Parts: sequence; C-alpha cells; structure tokens
Amino acid sequence: MSLTPLDIHNKEFTRGFRGYDEDEVNEFLDQVIKDYETVIREKNELFEKVNELEERLEHFSNIEETLNKSILVAQESAEEVKRSARKEADLIVKESEKNADRIINDALSKSRKIELETEELKKQASVYRTRFKMLIESQLEMLHNEDWDHVTETEEAEANEAAAAYHSNL
Repeated sequence: MSLTPLDIHNKEFTRGFRGYDEDEVNEFLDQVIKDYETVIREKNELFEKVNELEERLEHFSNIEETLNKSILVAQESAEEVKRSARKEADLIVKESEKNADRIINDALSKSRKIELETEELKKQASVYRTRFKMLIESQLEMLHNEDWDHVTETEEAEANEAAAAYHSNL
C-alpha cells in the first residue's frame, strides 16, 4: 500500500522506553523511502515520456505545417493550371474563330469568282452560238444563191469540154 502525504503527516509513533520504537520508525522510513523512490522513478519516467511526446508533437506539428504549406502550394498550382488552361482555351477559341472567318471569307470569295466565271462563260457561249448561227445562216444563204448554180454549171461545162477534148485526142 502506497503512502500519501497525509499518512506521513498523521503518523504517530508509540513511545517506548527510550522514546519512539526504533524498529517502527525505521520500518516507516523504509516504506517512505521505497514509496518516494517509486514516485521519483515514476516522475522521471513520466518526464521522459512527456519529453518524448513533446518531441513527437513538435515533429507532427512540423509535418502538419509542411502538409498545410504543400496543400496551399498545390491549390495555388491547381488554380494557376486552371487559369492557364482557360487562357489557352480562349486563345484556341479565338484562333478557331479567326480561321473559321478566314475560311468562310475565302469560300465566299471563291464562290463569287466562280459565279463571275460562270456568267462570263455563259456570255461567251451565247456569243459563240450567235456567231456560229450567223456563219451557218450565211453558208446556207450562199448555197441558196443563184451564183452557186452558175458556178456549178460552169464547172460542169468545163468538165464536159475537157472530157470531149480528151476523147477527140484519142
């Protein structure tokens, strides 16, 4: 049984012939010394444990602080990545819009050019058709002309004369 400070304070020794019973006092002092040694040992163990726990607490506090800083850095990095991605996306969209506008304008320009070329070809075809028609009509008119009959009669007469001369020479 451990002694309490009250036990030590309230302890009364019986009086013997020469005063206190020496064996009883020595026994009590031995018990006090034993308990006191136990308390000192426990106190030292607890002191060492407190020191160890304080070191661990400081270590974990440092880890916590490092983790908090790491989390902040990670959050800032994530925000920076998001901002960069947004900027890049905006640039891509703007570039795409410019390219789309350029492509549309090029297509419209080519379409207009083709339309003008088509109109020009239609005009040229119409002019060609008109000229060809006029040429054919003039050729038909020449065929129907009386001079043509005279030329063929003259050519026929000359051919007959040549044939007769040939036969007479034989």
